[in-house]
Amino acid sequence: MAYVISDECISCGTCEGECPVGAISAGDDKYVIDADSCIDCGTCAGVCPSGAISQE
Repeated sequence: MAYVISDECISCGTCEGECPVGAISAGDDKYVIDADSCIDCGTCAGVCPSGAISQE
């Protein structure tokens, strides 16, 4: 199951640089994860300062 970013995202961009497959990008009001590219490694969730990333 892919990871998702909730509305608690503060748009800091920390997760984007940590994603080993580049599945995270800036959206309109928060960062988003491309579910088709996500490899479910959880690295992004581990670095998110606001706890906005979880498994779908």
